[in-house]
Amino acid sequence: MRRPLTKLLHVGLVLFAFSQVFPLLWVFIYSIQKSGDLFGPELLKLPHDPQWENYARAFTDGHILQYGLNSLMVVTASTVISTALSFCMAYAIARMRWKLKAFALGAITLGMVIPIHATLLPNFIWFGYFGLIDTRVGIVVPYVAFTLSINTLIYLGQLRNLPTSVEEAALIDGASWPRILWSVVLPLATPATVTVAVNTFLTNWNEFIIANTYLATDELRTLPFSIIRFQGQYSSDYAAQFACMVMVAIPPLALYLYFSQRIMAGATAGAVKG
Repeated sequence: MRRPLTKLLHVGLVLFAFSQVFPLLWVFIYSIQKSGDLFGPELLKLPHDPQWENYARAFTDGHILQYGLNSLMVVTASTVISTALSFCMAYAIARMRWKLKAFALGAITLGMVIPIHATLLPNFIWFGYFGLIDTRVGIVVPYVAFTLSINTLIYLGQLRNLPTSVEEAALIDGASWPRILWSVVLPLATPATVTVAVNTFLTNWNEFIIANTYLATDELRTLPFSIIRFQGQYSSDYAAQFACMVMVAIPPLALYLYFSQRIMAGATAGAVKG
């Protein structure tokens, strides 16, 4: 009885894996075709004459290098800030005793259900008042805010399973609280740190709505803007757009594949009591 169920499970996993890989394969094949060939009847067909110059044109005309550096600066800053703040918030909730702890945890959880679109106009008004429109700080702040809730909960699940005896021993030995957090707690929470950092990086790397709302100067725009540079009033260079999509997707895909095992370990760290 178990063998047919196992085979059925394997078939289902293969189909699921194919459904995840198929869009990437589809985009890559279309990126090496001519724009006029994209509307043919074939769904997947390798071109006889691959148009590799689509990538050269996408890299140059799409300002991949400039936009990529902008994205790297913004995403790195928001990832570091969000990871540090969520670690401190999770530790305060998991270890410390204070009156508003339950209220703070509820507010953090509530932050996960607030949609981005509901905050664009209010934030635009506030950012305009403080002079943050069309600045990198103006998109780092919402990037941190919208990832803080889930990151804190991931850390919270990890910290609640860590023994307090190690921290107590370090305190008895005379270590200060900053030293305990940096040298004792943070190394033990490495799986959660990797999960939080990688997920935050991937989320902010692919984000477009906030950047499109708050950025107007071409010198500050992030990598997703490279795709829309090939959209014209009457026609679009679809092949170059697909080439841009491939180049935009490569860094986060490589990052996720490299840290995939650690991400799963961090995501499930708080699922089972140890």
